[in-house]
Amino acid sequence: MTDRKAQLAANLAEVEERITAACTAAGRMREEVTLIVVTKTYPASDVRILAELGVRHVAENRDQDAAPKAAACSDLPLSWHFVGQLQTNKVRSVVGYADVVQSVDRPKLVTALSKEAVRAGRELGCLIQVALDAEESGRGARGGVGPGGIEELGNLVADAPGLRLDGLMTVAPLTGPYAGRQPAAFGRLMDLSTALRGAHPAANMVSAGMSADLEQAVAAGATHVRVGTAVLGVRPGLG
Repeated sequence: MTDRKAQLAANLAEVEERITAACTAAGRMREEVTLIVVTKTYPASDVRILAELGVRHVAENRDQDAAPKAAACSDLPLSWHFVGQLQTNKVRSVVGYADVVQSVDRPKLVTALSKEAVRAGRELGCLIQVALDAEESGRGARGGVGPGGIEELGNLVADAPGLRLDGLMTVAPLTGPYAGRQPAAFGRLMDLSTALRGAHPAANMVSAGMSADLEQAVAAGATHVRVGTAVLGVRPGLG
Protein backbone atom coordinates (compact mmCIF):
# COMPACT_ATOMS: atom_id res chain seq x y z
CA MET A 1 0.00 0.00 0.00
CA THR A 2 1.40 3.40 -0.95
CA ASP A 3 1.87 6.09 1.68
CA ARG A 4 -0.96 8.14 0.17
CA LYS A 5 -3.34 5.19 0.09
CA ALA A 6 -2.50 4.35 3.71
CA GLN A 7 -3.09 7.97 4.71
CA LEU A 8 -6.44 8.16 2.93
CA ALA A 9 -7.50 4.79 4.32
CA ALA A 10 -6.73 5.94 7.87
CA ASN A 11 -8.56 9.24 7.36
CA LEU A 12 -11.58 7.49 5.85
CA ALA A 13 -11.71 5.07 8.77
CA GLU A 14 -11.67 7.98 11.22
CA VAL A 15 -14.49 9.77 9.37
CA GLU A 16 -16.44 6.51 9.23
CA GLU A 17 -16.09 6.18 13.01
CA ARG A 18 -17.36 9.73 13.46
CA ILE A 19 -20.41 9.16 11.26
CA THR A 20 -21.18 5.85 12.94
CA ALA A 21 -20.91 7.40 16.41
CA ALA A 22 -23.10 10.34 15.36
CA CYS A 23 -25.73 7.95 13.97
CA THR A 24 -25.69 5.90 17.17
CA ALA A 25 -26.07 9.04 19.29
CA ALA A 26 -29.00 10.16 17.13
CA GLY A 27 -30.70 6.77 17.17
CA ARG A 28 -30.19 6.38 13.44
CA MET A 29 -28.90 3.50 11.31
CA ARG A 30 -25.46 4.05 9.75
CA GLU A 31 -26.86 3.33 6.28
CA GLU A 32 -29.16 6.36 6.59
CA VAL A 33 -26.18 8.68 5.99
CA THR A 34 -24.16 8.76 2.75
CA LEU A 35 -20.61 10.10 2.75
CA ILE A 36 -19.68 12.36 -0.16
CA VAL A 37 -15.94 13.05 -0.35
CA VAL A 38 -15.19 16.55 -1.62
CA THR A 39 -12.18 16.09 -3.89
CA LYS A 40 -11.74 19.70 -5.05
CA THR A 41 -8.10 20.76 -5.56
CA TYR A 42 -6.94 17.13 -5.29
CA PRO A 43 -5.78 15.08 -8.30
CA ALA A 44 -7.53 12.29 -10.16
CA SER A 45 -5.02 9.89 -8.61
CA ASP A 46 -6.58 10.56 -5.21
CA VAL A 47 -10.05 9.93 -6.64
CA ARG A 48 -8.82 6.56 -7.92
CA ILE A 49 -7.46 5.65 -4.50
CA LEU A 50 -10.74 6.67 -2.86
CA ALA A 51 -12.67 4.46 -5.28
CA GLU A 52 -10.37 1.54 -4.42
CA LEU A 53 -11.15 2.19 -0.74
CA GLY A 54 -14.87 1.96 -1.36
CA VAL A 55 -15.91 5.60 -1.81
CA ARG A 56 -18.80 5.89 -4.27
CA HIS A 57 -19.76 9.58 -4.07
CA VAL A 58 -17.37 12.48 -4.81
CA ALA A 59 -17.99 16.20 -5.11
CA GLU A 60 -16.39 19.09 -6.97
CA ASN A 61 -17.10 22.83 -6.98
CA ARG A 62 -15.28 24.18 -10.05
CA ASP A 63 -16.05 22.88 -13.51
CA GLN A 64 -12.61 23.70 -14.91
CA ASP A 65 -11.09 21.30 -12.35
CA ALA A 66 -13.93 18.78 -12.26
CA ALA A 67 -14.43 18.14 -15.98
CA PRO A 68 -10.94 16.76 -16.74
CA LYS A 69 -10.87 14.87 -13.44
CA ALA A 70 -14.22 13.21 -14.13
CA ALA A 71 -13.05 12.31 -17.63
CA ALA A 72 -9.88 10.75 -16.25
CA CYS A 73 -11.97 8.69 -13.82
CA SER A 74 -14.87 7.84 -16.13
CA ASP A 75 -14.19 4.12 -15.77
CA LEU A 76 -14.83 4.20 -12.01
CA PRO A 77 -18.18 3.37 -10.35
CA LEU A 78 -18.64 6.88 -8.95
CA SER A 79 -21.48 9.35 -8.60
CA TRP A 80 -20.28 12.91 -9.18
CA HIS A 81 -21.89 15.77 -7.28
CA PHE A 82 -21.42 19.40 -8.31
CA VAL A 83 -21.56 21.58 -5.18
CA GLY A 84 -20.26 24.99 -6.26
CA GLN A 85 -21.96 28.10 -7.54
CA LEU A 86 -22.77 27.29 -11.15
CA GLN A 87 -22.77 29.80 -13.99
CA THR A 88 -25.04 29.02 -16.91
CA ASN A 89 -22.13 29.03 -19.38
CA LYS A 90 -20.68 26.00 -17.53
CA VAL A 91 -23.92 24.01 -17.50
CA ARG A 92 -23.29 22.00 -20.68
CA SER A 93 -19.94 20.79 -19.36
CA VAL A 94 -21.28 19.99 -15.88
CA VAL A 95 -24.24 18.02 -17.24
CA GLY A 96 -21.72 15.88 -19.12
CA TYR A 97 -20.39 14.28 -15.93
CA ALA A 98 -22.42 15.29 -12.87
CA ASP A 99 -25.07 12.95 -11.54
CA VAL A 100 -26.36 15.51 -9.04
CA VAL A 101 -26.14 19.31 -8.96
CA GLN A 102 -26.48 20.39 -5.33
CA SER A 103 -26.36 24.14 -5.94
CA VAL A 104 -29.58 24.95 -7.82
CA ASP A 105 -30.60 28.41 -6.68
CA ARG A 106 -32.35 30.34 -9.47
CA PRO A 107 -34.89 29.76 -12.26
CA LYS A 108 -32.44 30.62 -15.04
CA LEU A 109 -30.17 27.80 -13.89
CA VAL A 110 -33.09 25.33 -13.83
CA THR A 111 -33.91 26.22 -17.45
CA ALA A 112 -30.29 25.79 -18.57
CA LEU A 113 -29.85 22.48 -16.73
CA SER A 114 -33.07 21.11 -18.19
CA LYS A 115 -32.08 22.07 -21.73
CA GLU A 116 -28.69 20.41 -21.49
CA ALA A 117 -29.96 17.30 -19.68
CA VAL A 118 -32.49 16.73 -22.44
CA ARG A 119 -29.84 17.34 -25.09
CA ALA A 120 -27.54 14.82 -23.42
CA GLY A 121 -30.31 12.29 -22.88
CA ARG A 122 -29.67 12.25 -19.13
CA GLU A 123 -31.70 12.58 -15.96
CA LEU A 124 -29.95 14.96 -13.57
CA GLY A 125 -30.59 15.01 -9.85
CA CYS A 126 -31.03 18.51 -8.40
CA LEU A 127 -30.90 19.89 -4.88
CA ILE A 128 -32.16 23.35 -4.03
CA GLN A 129 -29.36 25.19 -2.24
CA VAL A 130 -30.86 26.97 0.76
CA ALA A 131 -29.18 30.16 2.00
CA LEU A 132 -29.83 30.53 5.72
CA ASP A 133 -27.95 33.84 5.72
CA ALA A 134 -30.41 35.37 3.25
CA GLU A 135 -33.65 37.23 3.58
CA GLU A 136 -36.75 35.09 3.07
CA SER A 137 -36.61 35.37 -0.73
CA GLY A 138 -33.12 36.79 -1.15
CA ARG A 139 -29.82 35.19 -2.12
CA GLY A 140 -26.97 34.09 0.10
CA ALA A 141 -23.40 35.34 0.16
CA ARG A 142 -22.19 31.95 -1.10
CA GLY A 143 -25.10 31.25 -3.39
CA GLY A 144 -28.39 29.68 -2.49
CA VAL A 145 -31.93 30.96 -2.24
CA GLY A 146 -33.72 32.16 0.87
CA PRO A 147 -36.29 29.80 2.43
CA GLY A 148 -39.12 31.69 0.74
CA GLY A 149 -37.82 30.75 -2.70
CA ILE A 150 -37.73 26.97 -2.17
CA GLU A 151 -41.30 26.20 -3.20
CA GLU A 152 -41.10 28.02 -6.54
CA LEU A 153 -37.72 26.52 -7.45
CA GLY A 154 -38.76 23.06 -6.32
CA ASN A 155 -41.84 23.16 -8.54
CA LEU A 156 -39.75 24.39 -11.48
CA VAL A 157 -37.25 21.54 -11.10
CA ALA A 158 -39.98 18.94 -10.63
CA ASP A 159 -41.70 20.07 -13.83
CA ALA A 160 -38.52 20.45 -15.90
CA PRO A 161 -37.71 17.75 -18.49
CA GLY A 162 -34.49 15.90 -17.74
CA LEU A 163 -34.35 16.99 -14.09
CA ARG A 164 -35.23 15.16 -10.88
CA LEU A 165 -35.93 17.04 -7.63
CA ASP A 166 -33.91 15.19 -5.00
CA GLY A 167 -34.08 17.57 -2.01
CA LEU A 168 -32.20 20.37 -0.27
CA MET A 169 -28.62 21.39 0.47
CA THR A 170 -27.11 24.04 2.71
CA VAL A 171 -23.76 25.31 3.91
CA ALA A 172 -23.64 26.42 7.54
CA PRO A 173 -23.83 30.24 7.25
CA LEU A 174 -21.03 32.57 8.33
CA THR A 175 -23.36 35.53 8.88
CA GLY A 176 -26.94 36.14 9.91
CA PRO A 177 -29.02 34.63 12.72
CA TYR A 178 -27.67 31.09 12.23
CA ALA A 179 -23.96 31.98 12.12
CA GLY A 180 -22.07 29.70 14.50
CA ARG A 181 -25.29 27.88 15.37
CA GLN A 182 -25.01 24.71 13.30
CA PRO A 183 -27.60 22.67 15.23
CA ALA A 184 -30.17 25.42 14.75
CA ALA A 185 -29.21 25.91 11.10
CA PHE A 186 -29.45 22.20 10.29
CA GLY A 187 -32.68 21.93 12.26
CA ARG A 188 -34.14 24.72 10.18
CA LEU A 189 -33.07 22.91 7.01
CA MET A 190 -34.86 19.76 8.20
CA ASP A 191 -38.05 21.75 8.78
CA LEU A 192 -37.78 23.13 5.24
CA SER A 193 -37.18 19.61 3.93
CA THR A 194 -40.34 18.39 5.65
CA ALA A 195 -42.31 21.18 3.99
CA LEU A 196 -40.82 20.39 0.56
CA ARG A 197 -41.63 16.70 0.92
CA GLY A 198 -45.24 17.62 1.56
CA ALA A 199 -45.49 18.58 -2.11
CA HIS A 200 -42.69 16.36 -3.47
CA PRO A 201 -42.44 13.19 -1.35
CA ALA A 202 -39.47 11.76 -3.26
CA ALA A 203 -37.34 14.87 -2.59
CA ASN A 204 -35.97 13.39 0.61
CA MET A 205 -32.25 14.07 0.26
CA VAL A 206 -30.78 16.53 2.79
CA SER A 207 -27.14 17.45 2.15
CA ALA A 208 -25.57 19.24 5.12
CA GLY A 209 -22.50 19.06 7.27
CA MET A 210 -18.81 19.10 6.44
CA SER A 211 -15.59 18.06 8.17
CA ALA A 212 -16.06 20.34 11.18
CA ASP A 213 -19.79 19.88 11.79
CA LEU A 214 -20.88 16.54 10.36
CA GLU A 215 -22.01 15.34 13.81
CA GLN A 216 -24.48 18.20 14.15
CA ALA A 217 -25.81 17.53 10.65
CA VAL A 218 -26.32 13.83 11.36
CA ALA A 219 -28.04 14.69 14.65
CA ALA A 220 -30.45 16.97 12.79
CA GLY A 221 -31.30 14.31 10.21
CA ALA A 222 -29.02 14.94 7.21
CA THR A 223 -28.98 12.11 4.67
CA HIS A 224 -25.68 13.15 3.05
CA VAL A 225 -22.55 14.76 4.51
CA ARG A 226 -19.87 16.42 2.37
CA VAL A 227 -16.40 15.82 3.81
CA GLY A 228 -13.17 17.04 2.25
CA THR A 229 -10.41 18.09 4.65
CA ALA A 230 -10.98 15.27 7.15
CA VAL A 231 -10.43 12.70 4.39
CA LEU A 232 -7.92 14.32 2.03
CA GLY A 233 -6.06 16.66 4.36
CA VAL A 234 -5.71 20.43 4.55
CA ARG A 235 -5.91 21.88 1.07
CA PRO A 236 -2.98 23.72 -0.50
CA GLY A 237 -3.46 27.45 -0.82
CA LEU A 238 -5.43 28.46 -3.87
CA GLY A 239 -3.71 31.15 -5.88
